[in-house]
Amino acid sequence: MVNVTLSIPSDLKQKMDSFAEINWSAVAREAFDDKIKDLEFIKKFKAKSTFTEEDAIRLGRELNANLAKRRAAK
Repeated sequence: MVNVTLSIPSDLKQKMDSFAEINWSAVAREAFDDKIKDLEFIKKFKAKSTFTEEDAIRLGRELNANLAKRRAAK
């Protein structure tokens, strides 16, 4: 297994130290693994998608307009 060194804020380290029974290396490994699975899913999804950047922009604008209308109606 390879070692990785992380930098974290001192206040976070103090909080972690208050839970000495936790294997923080295992927590980090699981978080890295979960993030990689998410990124691999997105990459796979994007590879099959015909959705363009222009489509995303258009739908985002439509969503913003609809949300604005909904808020104005309240």
